[in-house]
Amino acid sequence: MNVSDERTVSLWAPIKVAPDVVPLPHDDQVDVVVVGSGIAGLSVAYELALAGKKVAVIDRGQIGSGMTARTTAHLTSVCDDYFSEFIALRGRELARLFHESQSAAIDRIEAIQETEAIACDFRRVDGFLFPSSRAQEADLERELDAALQVGVAVERTTGLPFAGFSAAPALRYARQATFHPLKYLRGLAVGVRARGSVLYRDTVVEKVEETDGGVRVATAAGFVVTGKWAVVATNSPINDRVALHTKQAPYRTYAMSFEIGRDVIPDGLYWDTEDPYHYVRLQPGDRETDFLVVGGEDHKTGAADDGDERFAALTSWTRRLVPDLGLETHRWSGQVMETIDYAGFIGRNPGNERVFVVTGDSGEGMTHGAVAALLIRDLILGGNSRWRELYEPSRKTPKAIGDYLVENATAIKNFVKYIAPGEIDSLDKLRPGEGAIVRVGLTKIAAFRNEDGTLYKRSASCTHIGCHVHWNSLERCWDCPCHGSQFAVDGTALNGPAVSPLADLR
Repeated sequence: MNVSDERTVSLWAPIKVAPDVVPLPHDDQVDVVVVGSGIAGLSVAYELALAGKKVAVIDRGQIGSGMTARTTAHLTSVCDDYFSEFIALRGRELARLFHESQSAAIDRIEAIQETEAIACDFRRVDGFLFPSSRAQEADLERELDAALQVGVAVERTTGLPFAGFSAAPALRYARQATFHPLKYLRGLAVGVRARGSVLYRDTVVEKVEETDGGVRVATAAGFVVTGKWAVVATNSPINDRVALHTKQAPYRTYAMSFEIGRDVIPDGLYWDTEDPYHYVRLQPGDRETDFLVVGGEDHKTGAADDGDERFAALTSWTRRLVPDLGLETHRWSGQVMETIDYAGFIGRNPGNERVFVVTGDSGEGMTHGAVAALLIRDLILGGNSRWRELYEPSRKTPKAIGDYLVENATAIKNFVKYIAPGEIDSLDKLRPGEGAIVRVGLTKIAAFRNEDGTLYKRSASCTHIGCHVHWNSLERCWDCPCHGSQFAVDGTALNGPAVSPLADLR
């Protein structure tokens, strides 16, 4: 099981990446063990397989069915948190390297889909940043100046294809891109296997450890995969307790797709300057109908349980800008890991030489995944990368101390919930289809009652470091607000960093 077992289903989900693979059936030995089969894991596996390494990719669920299946699949070299903010925090040179690396990621995706003949709807498009109100227009000038400082191909323009925005100012970024993420992963999986590497689904990795001259990856089924290197690419790392988790925070994000007539709006990427911001793109459909994919309404994981209201706000915003919008086809949510200094953590896991990590997508998971493949390939094969410092997992950013303290306050406040009352005072009050925290004596119970009356009682303590989980009624799962773990109603871990299930309190 993984997040594909949550309740909502994305526009991309019907595509199965590698449905014929099996769980790990025995011990194995390879050159590189990759844990996680999203865009980061499969991209790393592809680059190393291409270089002649034998790779084993292991996933706790179906291949490619994790957070990559819950993206909106923008491919952009523009900093999600603004280049002006990046320069202020980390300096102009690292901002330039960020743009360079993210641009290289798009170029690499484009090259791979051409080389491997992957029909994934890849296309180059312009990206547009626009203010939602006149009060935000100054943000454009500041961002234009910052982007030009780091060599971004950007220009100021006027007019957007949205109602009421025909004379609105905007920034136009050239040579951005988009694609169908799971069609692309399907092609990567074919390329990985064609070069002698292997994929394993429904295999829970419990431990990743470094040995003398190699790595050992142990699974819940008792099988072990050994190799020379390991790469942990699990959205939120499963191999680390605090070193990275204190420098990033999980955010729940929401997305929807609607039918839209072809040519109603030009193909492109669109972002506004709201906080949290909205993002829009097109996905080709059949015949005369395409899909408009829109996302936004983010909040810190576990801080709210109002998914229907978030979707209502997203729908209202979208229909206000695009009155000719058709019927809603899908709605889904996902989780992004926001780092305190705007770039992912990619490279050697702190304290390790042969274990690498990929996390901290900061809302740009597709390009961060492709960057990870290039960077980790270079570290393994050549010992260095021009982007190593930028994405160094053990880095410290003194100017980000404010964000560090704010994000880590969540964990401190979370433990206070163990002495608070439950959300309801009796399990008898739990109705079919509902989940809630119930106190029974000194114990906090994460309780869910199924429609058939079956009652699940699990510990409310996350098995990562013991934070108090929160009910997510949209996805029917338990979310940990500290570091992003998610659990099914029966306690099964769906998303890292937790590996073990919530304790059964029957």
